[in-house]
Amino acid sequence: MAGRVDGKVALVTGGASGIGRRCAERLAAEGASVVITDIQDHLGGEVVAGVQKAGGQASYIRHDVTSEDAWIDVIAQVRARHGRLDILVNNAGIGLGGSILDMTLADWRKQTAVNLDGVFLGVKHSIPLMREGGGGSIINMSSVAGLKGAPTLAGYCATKGGVRLFTKAVALECANAKDGVRVNSVHPGIIETPIWVTVSGGQPGVNAPPDLDAMSEMAVPMGVKGVPDDIANGVLWLASDESRYVTGAELVIDGGLSVR
Repeated sequence: MAGRVDGKVALVTGGASGIGRRCAERLAAEGASVVITDIQDHLGGEVVAGVQKAGGQASYIRHDVTSEDAWIDVIAQVRARHGRLDILVNNAGIGLGGSILDMTLADWRKQTAVNLDGVFLGVKHSIPLMREGGGGSIINMSSVAGLKGAPTLAGYCATKGGVRLFTKAVALECANAKDGVRVNSVHPGIIETPIWVTVSGGQPGVNAPPDLDAMSEMAVPMGVKGVPDDIANGVLWLASDESRYVTGAELVIDGGLSVR
């Protein structure tokens, strides 16, 4: 039985952990050849090994998404190995929480470089290869924080809001070009991932994440937190031909958190 993305080639940034990992695993399980990129080499290798053990196809490339030269190299490797690119999941991102009065310009620029510049570079350098193959699906990971403000997350909100409208503009550009490239954004809510340590102002390996169950019970209408599979399932739909008529859309997966 063919998978929902059988025969497609997918590139997933930040694919070594959290949401990116589950996206990569889910796409591979549904038949895609997945190229996973990250800076967490050991974890990236673990994901590839797991995918291959399950009978899927995956490879790993170390990749700093803030570097244009790195993006050019990654796309060149995808072209050399696979000859095409059908799916881009622009997932790599960081969250740095804290008062705007305490945020340094260096941290502001670091967050912007990963969350916004990385998405821009991925889109810019992936579209030409997608066009050569007749089209594709670009999925940019935004956030509920790209839809509504949150105290102590001004920098993160700025980047994720930027991803939201950048996605819509590129979607229209590709639609006008009739190139077959669809561009959509995904907006997770409270999802159980490692990013919550830094979002809450802590340090990885030093601080424990906040109590997401308690947060969700209080803030999420459905009363529960999400898990990476919830996001991966939405990404799979956007990557598949089932969403062939969907572009410039916001897929909000948040248990009702942003409903207003």
